[in-house]
Amino acid sequence: MVQLSDVELLKILRAGRPAAGMPPFDSLGSAKLNALLHYLRGLQGKGAAVMLPGDPLRGKSLFFGKARCSECHMVQGAGGFLGRDLSAYGATLSAAEIRANLMRARGTTDRADKMAVVTLRDSHKFSGVIRNEDNFSMQLQSLDGAFHFLNRSDVAQLEFLPEPIMPADYGTTLKPAELDDLVNYLVSAAKGGSKEKRTNWETDE
Repeated sequence: MVQLSDVELLKILRAGRPAAGMPPFDSLGSAKLNALLHYLRGLQGKGAAVMLPGDPLRGKSLFFGKARCSECHMVQGAGGFLGRDLSAYGATLSAAEIRANLMRARGTTDRADKMAVVTLRDSHKFSGVIRNEDNFSMQLQSLDGAFHFLNRSDVAQLEFLPEPIMPADYGTTLKPAELDDLVNYLVSAAKGGSKEKRTNWETDE
């Protein structure tokens, strides 16, 4: 792979190598494929290093504090359980893509993206995300990561909070500089958790 040109490597990423067990990744689209290419080149020590705006240490404080990301998401073993693990989130996305995802408005009717509140007939309540359900039972994961297996016959009420679990107001609750800090932290964490004030990273911007 080191000897291949960018064009040759992109061709392999798009088409895969089925005989070697590597699937094609053409469905990712050009932007993500280019970001993946830059990441691979970064692992080889190639490519132009770009200084991202923001401070990863301040971004870490935001992730585990004001931005409340850690209530649902985990990075390098610390944080919540309800959302996806973001340890490698910044590995294949550019800083611009991460920022856009943070700023994207979320109006969803998908119950998997909303907090469920289950009240049992004995008045016990559970809050969390419904992971599995059928006509007779449901499996709920609470904020502490615990799974609760509930019989539908024991459920008196099931309701979903109207807002999606992930905040949709980062554009107003976080300053532009804070968004830079948060993006820098996610990129830094994917690279290996730099403790420096500023982080060099590959980006396709």
